[in-house]
Amino acid sequence: MKYVLVTGGVVSGLGKGVTASSIGVLLKGCGLRITSIKIDPYLNTDAGTMSPFEHGEVFVLDDGGEVDLDLGNYERFLDIKLTRDNNITTGKIYQSVIDKERRGDYLGKTVQVVPHITDEIQEWIERVAMNPVDATGEPADVCVIELGGTIGDIESMPFIEALGQFSYRVGPGNFCLVHVSLVPVLNVVGEQKTKPTQHSVRGLRGLGLIPDILACRSTQPLEEHVKVKLAQFCHVPIPNIINLHDVTNIWHIPLLLRDQKAHEAILKVLDLQCAGKIPRKPKLVEWTDRASKCDNLKIPVRIAMVGKYTGLSDSYLSVLKALLHASVALGRKLVVDWVPSCDLEDSTAEETPDAYEKAWETLKGADGVLVPGGFGDRGVQGKILAAKYARENNVPYLGICLGMQIAVIEFARSIMKLHGANSTEFDPTTKTPCVIFMPEGSKTHMGATMRLGSRRTIFKVNNCKAAKLYGNVSYVDERHRHRYEVNPDMVPEFEKAGLSFVGRDETGRRMEIIELPTHRFFVGAQFHPEFKSRPGKPSPLFLGLIAASSGQLDHLLRPCGILGPTGRCSCPNGVTKLKVYQNGHVNPLKGLVNGHYSATSNGAIPI
Repeated sequence: MKYVLVTGGVVSGLGKGVTASSIGVLLKGCGLRITSIKIDPYLNTDAGTMSPFEHGEVFVLDDGGEVDLDLGNYERFLDIKLTRDNNITTGKIYQSVIDKERRGDYLGKTVQVVPHITDEIQEWIERVAMNPVDATGEPADVCVIELGGTIGDIESMPFIEALGQFSYRVGPGNFCLVHVSLVPVLNVVGEQKTKPTQHSVRGLRGLGLIPDILACRSTQPLEEHVKVKLAQFCHVPIPNIINLHDVTNIWHIPLLLRDQKAHEAILKVLDLQCAGKIPRKPKLVEWTDRASKCDNLKIPVRIAMVGKYTGLSDSYLSVLKALLHASVALGRKLVVDWVPSCDLEDSTAEETPDAYEKAWETLKGADGVLVPGGFGDRGVQGKILAAKYARENNVPYLGICLGMQIAVIEFARSIMKLHGANSTEFDPTTKTPCVIFMPEGSKTHMGATMRLGSRRTIFKVNNCKAAKLYGNVSYVDERHRHRYEVNPDMVPEFEKAGLSFVGRDETGRRMEIIELPTHRFFVGAQFHPEFKSRPGKPSPLFLGLIAASSGQLDHLLRPCGILGPTGRCSCPNGVTKLKVYQNGHVNPLKGLVNGHYSATSNGAIPI
């Protein structure tokens, strides 16, 4: 097993996660199998109890692990399936060591940070790195490890010590350290400054880690004399100094690495060029095409994102990526209009009328509406109003998790005239509980007590839009994260009033997908389809939203005849088809698609 460690210096937020993912893409393009590990030095056992404002979105894995959003980057970039153990936290490490101490595993020894904590970290990395993460079922060739935070952070010291020991443990030729640092430009002098990176590397060396490669973040490409200066003061060869300057979209990052021959530098450090398995030159044709197409999209599609964490886009990172994947597949330039749900409420009209008017103007100017998941009662009334607006005005709507639940509440209040209808999450004493607490949930413990991970949804209505979008499969497996569910006892009343529950769990008692059959596109999902969306495999429900919002849904859902040699079907506008897998996701296959469209003649671009 070979290891690539990615660390960060100077400031946080430099893009270590995207850099680590892009290194993985580059090495995968060389024919190597890749796995990833994210180290988060915080004391939390996992990310599940943290506010999105604290650490961005909580990403959910198939096994129910609530993890850092960077694992979402790894899965999307590398098209792999990770587990909760691929996210190491201080809390997990200390909990494991304390459990061993309580069992007597240390035979009376004094348990200390060194060697017990550091050994646990190293053993965890070695164990998890061997777990297969792709369809081959074989262990990876290279494990990319990202150390969260910034060099010098006090909470990451045990991990830095452990990784320093680990580099000696695995031996020369098996460990490559990539240090991501900042080369800023001061407006006063207008030149690129190397001093922050010099100090960062000096601090890294002082902690026992020596960088093999420098990945320098900057707004503009590095000047040659700056590279020479960095090489001189940081003791890193010029070919190993990689510049990651700002780009139009993140799909360019693997291409930047390739163009600067970062793969050659990494393979040389890892001694892979001399190993039995000789990697090929990186094949990144799909990435090149995708990055170029994304840059050249002209026709906009506006989606109103109605939520309460709109001040931090990382709170909805996977949703944004899923929207982007679908937009590129359908040849549309994504424009996300953020709408704070609180600003849609009547109380805002009285307190801050300007914000109220702006929120409603933004909502009404959108081509489609998306209400993502969330917790708590703040802004819920605004989300209900957004769902009502979309339903009454035939505007495409996608509700995810809470977004589905509030659509059910709105339907009960407006159509069924149950004015007291609510969720017991927001009103525990409501006499019309449309949404209820799940019986198996815990009301005393927050962490890892929700319905989490991959669960099966059975389609009960075959000719509904959702089933067609998923390729008319009988079931799909999607990831969940919720404590509340639609009240199954009220489902017959809802269906009698016209709301269709087209997808249910295997028991038939838990509602998974709702639709309004008479609406252009009004769909809600209890699961989170965004977590399984990939650049080359857009989530079907997001494809549906973007297609409906851009006038392409009829073509997307239309059954087609036999494909010709060019992959064109007999539809009037002509479309390129996508392969639909049993898991409900779509994937390009030699320019063809069985059941889903990715392009039309009026400006759409096939992925």
